[in-house]
Amino acid sequence: MHKRGLLGIESLAIEQIQQVLDRARFYQPLQARTGKKLDTLLGKTIIHIFYESSTRTRTSFEIAAKRLGADTVTITAKGSSVDKGESLLDTLNTLAAMRPDAIVMRHSASGAPHFLARYLETPIINAGDGSHEHPTQALLDALTILDHKPTLAGLRVAIIGDIVHSRVARSNLHLLTKFGAQVVLCGPPPMLPQAFECFSPNVSRTFHIEEAITGADVIMMLRVQLERHGASFVASPNEYFRFYGLQLEHLQAARPDAIVMHPGPINRGREIGSEVADLPRSVILNQVENGIAVRMAVLDLLLTRNFSQPIEELQKTGT
Repeated sequence: MHKRGLLGIESLAIEQIQQVLDRARFYQPLQARTGKKLDTLLGKTIIHIFYESSTRTRTSFEIAAKRLGADTVTITAKGSSVDKGESLLDTLNTLAAMRPDAIVMRHSASGAPHFLARYLETPIINAGDGSHEHPTQALLDALTILDHKPTLAGLRVAIIGDIVHSRVARSNLHLLTKFGAQVVLCGPPPMLPQAFECFSPNVSRTFHIEEAITGADVIMMLRVQLERHGASFVASPNEYFRFYGLQLEHLQAARPDAIVMHPGPINRGREIGSEVADLPRSVILNQVENGIAVRMAVLDLLLTRNFSQPIEELQKTGT
């Protein structure tokens, strides 16, 4: 991670993931002190370039950088030289020539951050690439689960929805199975190809939401990504909600202490009912909050290289 940035979860060792989670726990209490800023990244400049729309990821990366004392510049594809036909490589080369300390990037093409990391010396943090990976989302999801469960090992995690187009599902599959969780995937047949079972022996699939939720410790709902496939996979919102939307009665089959998650944005009445989204066991807003702590941890470890600095030492210095 420290050489090329953070490109995905698949290539990370368990120890590296645990290091980010441990550092994120240190930053969690700062969320209650919104005026508190550190000087950990004072003098550093981070560029955020988003070729796709984003609210949670982009904003939390900006807040995370600023709470660590860094300067930030945010660029969207619309209104930039991309509109004039500039290629991805030329755009990133131009930004790299300005000598930022890191580039946070979201792109619709799977593998775009990996391609650029081969050519640029500037570390790149993948904020989502097509249907491939979304590493910081999986990290914040793991942190949120561990806020409510003692360990990831042995948990039954149901991931339900548009699996085939979901970078969130892929990153979570890599992370959760590395830590010994049992993952059951559920969705309509066109959204859940058999190839996903090759991720790990700990992964299974079903086309029935009731089967997926039975005995689940964690229920992770996914948005139907109409921008990637149009409406061709879904007959109608009502029909999708009828068969794959999480409704109150479904929770009776889950474990009594099961939590409900969603990476957002949520579409009430399509993949989740309002009465479920607003339940106390829903941790959707906790995920948003933990996104800042996780992204602070990633930026800290990546740009300060304090991989070996113990958390106890961080607590003494306040940095």
